[in-house]
Amino acid sequence: MKRLKAFLGASIPLALGVVFLGTASQSASAACQLNAPGGQVKHVIYITFDNVHLRRDNPNVPSDLEQMPNLLNFIENNGTISGNHHTPLISHTATDILTALTGVYGERMGIPVANSYGFFRPDGSVGFNSSFLYWTALAGDGKPEMIDELGKTSPAPWVPFTRAGCDVGAFSVANIEFESVPADVNTVFGASSPEGIEANNSALRDKANADFLGIAIHCAQNSPLCNNSHGRDDLLADEPGGYAGFKALYGNLHVQPVISPSGPVKDLDGNVIQTAAGNPGFPNTFNPAASQSLGYAATMLEAGVQVVYLYIADAHDNHSGSGTFGPGEAGYVAQLKSYDTAFGKFFARLAADGITKDNTLFVVVPDENDHFVGGTPSPANCDGVNVPCTYAAGRKGEIDALINRLVITQRANNTAFSVHSDDAPTVYITGNPAPTDTVTRTLEHDLNALVATNPTTGNTDKLSRLLADQAEMKLLHMVTASPARTPTFTMFGNDNYFFETGNGGACANQSDCVFVGPGFAWNHGDFQRDITRTWVAMVGPGVQRLGRHDEVFSDHSDVRPTLLALLGLKDSYVHDGRVLSEWLEQRALPSGIRRHQENFIELAEVYKQLNAPLGELGRASLVYANRSVTDTDKVYARYLDKINDITSERNKLANDIKSVLDAAAFGNRPVDEDSEDDLGRRARTLIDRVKDLAERERRDED
Repeated sequence: MKRLKAFLGASIPLALGVVFLGTASQSASAACQLNAPGGQVKHVIYITFDNVHLRRDNPNVPSDLEQMPNLLNFIENNGTISGNHHTPLISHTATDILTALTGVYGERMGIPVANSYGFFRPDGSVGFNSSFLYWTALAGDGKPEMIDELGKTSPAPWVPFTRAGCDVGAFSVANIEFESVPADVNTVFGASSPEGIEANNSALRDKANADFLGIAIHCAQNSPLCNNSHGRDDLLADEPGGYAGFKALYGNLHVQPVISPSGPVKDLDGNVIQTAAGNPGFPNTFNPAASQSLGYAATMLEAGVQVVYLYIADAHDNHSGSGTFGPGEAGYVAQLKSYDTAFGKFFARLAADGITKDNTLFVVVPDENDHFVGGTPSPANCDGVNVPCTYAAGRKGEIDALINRLVITQRANNTAFSVHSDDAPTVYITGNPAPTDTVTRTLEHDLNALVATNPTTGNTDKLSRLLADQAEMKLLHMVTASPARTPTFTMFGNDNYFFETGNGGACANQSDCVFVGPGFAWNHGDFQRDITRTWVAMVGPGVQRLGRHDEVFSDHSDVRPTLLALLGLKDSYVHDGRVLSEWLEQRALPSGIRRHQENFIELAEVYKQLNAPLGELGRASLVYANRSVTDTDKVYARYLDKINDITSERNKLANDIKSVLDAAAFGNRPVDEDSEDDLGRRARTLIDRVKDLAERERRDED
């Protein structure tokens, strides 16, 4: 649901039981060479949540995870969970999932702007492209969808596993299976193939969606799962080192006969996983419930797939009807109960299959931590579980604001622009003017001046909180190798509002342009800690049993290197993240980290504050940028000189540090004390310099 809304909002914009593994799965398992300490890890289960919260949104109402004790207790009793974990920017589903999958920020994998993004055509007009397309797709700007810093398709996340002889399954996880029909079917199979003919027939769209969307298995060479009529070449033309001789199964049409030859795959409650129209396969929406995703994943694992990625939708939007819920509402609590039940069945079913915490690495990563927009529930002491919460009409729902019409109304500015609709809209001015052009500078000032009377509280709200120009977006890792994708600027807004554009001129009444949208009440995309501070968890061989452990700052880019380090695998590139060695048992640490772990940790800690978008430098730079962008042209010119130098210095220093950290994690070269002292000192100096600039701006405002 989140995926669909964000794109359309752009300004065009087996039942539970024992299953015995067959000979095919046994031979496939034997071929999989994960190099975890002691060879204990035989499976990897990687769970992505859409907005499932560790902390409470209402202090009286147990959090999402508190209402899912089968999952929370499994994690806290057997592994580590951190609530000091952060997203990249922009903090939204596609960017967050892809950062965790790859270990790099949007500038290096092409998707820094949420669930869709704008691009400038050669004539200066603006088009929009979904951020959800298959890994090798081309985007509307003619470049790879997943464009890396060299302009090529970013290395695919399944490759280290398949090269190690492991099969990788995916259910509903961003871009590692088909996301769009017929586009992705045409990319892989061709429009004239039998698959393409079905996918391009609009009368068969529901069946095509069920057959092709959201499900894939990327196979190791000579895997019995793909060595059949259903296997197709897994083509990755830009993969470093080449990628020949690998096959994949694309879509339920080709996956189900291999993993469930007796019939359609079922969810954990024994229901066939199918569309609303009754076509077995992917349920025709990237909004799967826990029972569906976990059921399909269990079937893959039982068929011998060693590594499985899956996605589970949020629990606060109404899965059985329209609208959304607030914390503690009966429907919300019921959905969380169904999720909890699904995890109980999942763990029991896996245990019956011999898949447990003793031989399996579990990774759980939500995307962002969205912000509830709504009033106080009643009764005041409701806890949701024992006393249901209710919300009065008009007191629950994000506040939609038609930003272009507000600019006309309040500032008499008729500049033509488009936005990627979000709590933090990226702005694309028609004609693609430079950052210093008058039209850009004027629109920045006018957006900064916008206010609205909050229809829920009656208060007067300033709509823009922080503006980031192209220079600041570059510092925040939001500028890709495709210049056409770079927004004119980004407005990080008031987190109670969802900003979009609309047809028409000035607003005769504010209610024409600012109104409560009852269909959605959970905002995302912005910079506020309520949204960007989320959680991550790991359980399995090599992971310490720390339970709740918030001492270490981390973000989504750290998930990938930590996962690979635990498995003794490596990528073909240096990650933007670092190995969370503090979570790992000594025996599981790469020798290059273990030999000088203290040096590694000290350097890694300061590196995150230097390079993470939500680290100290990134947060301070946003304050500095906003004050400069909204000041005079003279002040803005001075800022451009400074921020460009800061970004260049930061990038060089960050590259030096992450190379040292990567060499320790994956190259058996420990971090020596001199390097840690020198690089760490230089990083701290630069961080403090930017914080001082931001503090000066705060003092000037006071």
